[in-house]
Amino acid sequence: MEIIIHPRNAALAEDFREIALEKLESIKRFKVKIDRIELEVIHESNPKFGKKSHKVVLTSRGSGPLLRSESYGFNDLAAFDDAVENLELQIRKVHERSKEIFRGSIRKKTSN
Repeated sequence: MEIIIHPRNAALAEDFREIALEKLESIKRFKVKIDRIELEVIHESNPKFGKKSHKVVLTSRGSGPLLRSESYGFNDLAAFDDAVENLELQIRKVHERSKEIFRGSIRKKTSN
């Protein structure tokens, strides 16, 4: 799985890159085909946004399903954590659906 990080109007810390790569690598534990994940980090300089001045967008590309997660936070890591959590929920749904289809084909009927 390839991970691409795009900072938009942002200077990212080195530890953010390491944390992001580590968390996104953990997504491999699901049996969902993901070839590439794009991570966009956007900083808004407008003070009107306040606590939502950092935006993180995660998009999966490839032969598997298209998944997208977007989150706002007061810093990069807070927004990233929420976005990863949302993406994992979507991946878990896809993973569970594939298991149900497989189980449904071999499930025996029970009498009530």
